[in-house]
Amino acid sequence: MSQADMSKRPEEVAGMFDGVAKGYDRTNNALSGGNAVLWRVATVKAVDPKPSERVLDIAAGTGTSSAALAKSGAAVTALDFSAGMVAVGRERHPEIEFVEADATELPFEDEIFDAVTISFGLRNIVDVPKALSEMYRVLKPGGRLVICEFSTPPAPIVRAGYWAYLDVVMPLVAKVTSTNTGAYDYLGESIKAWPDQLELSVLIRSAGFTRVAYRNLTAGVVALHRGRKPAASLRRS
Repeated sequence: MSQADMSKRPEEVAGMFDGVAKGYDRTNNALSGGNAVLWRVATVKAVDPKPSERVLDIAAGTGTSSAALAKSGAAVTALDFSAGMVAVGRERHPEIEFVEADATELPFEDEIFDAVTISFGLRNIVDVPKALSEMYRVLKPGGRLVICEFSTPPAPIVRAGYWAYLDVVMPLVAKVTSTNTGAYDYLGESIKAWPDQLELSVLIRSAGFTRVAYRNLTAGVVALHRGRKPAASLRRS
């Protein structure tokens, strides 16, 4: 397929990412103007992984974010629902455990991770509340959630420029750097359709997380959301 529609059927979105796996990191760096590295640094700092901890990196893609988290000495599990991404990740980062699975049905026991993080993948999930519930389930009491995702710039002039970039500039860059330009048409559409910072915060709280907060990166083009599983929480069904 050349482009996934906004119904976000899991098998179609997974197939789309299979098709861009080899050049994914190169294209992302080009499209972000180099900011992808800064966003990753901010995410790792927010997760604050420790050597004795277990960290789950969802929508890990080829493992670039997982490798950054693993530098702390934490045991990182990289999970993605694209077989192509997982294959490339295993080849590039044999030291990291990769799991091919859907974020709405995490193949792990309850309360085993100290931190769960997902970068630029939540908006590709068909059932976001279910995915957040699964993240809550696998976190230990007191565990940390960190979500890095494209968002809505609060300043109207920045927002207008960003929408123009998504509509005009990004397709041109993707045409040069990617093997599947349709995937990046979908990317722009999915960003504009995605909930803003406050709406996503409500979804996170609804999943049971407390201490929910966010901060904008790059003028709100990206937002870094955080939450905690209560230390003495009742298991959610």
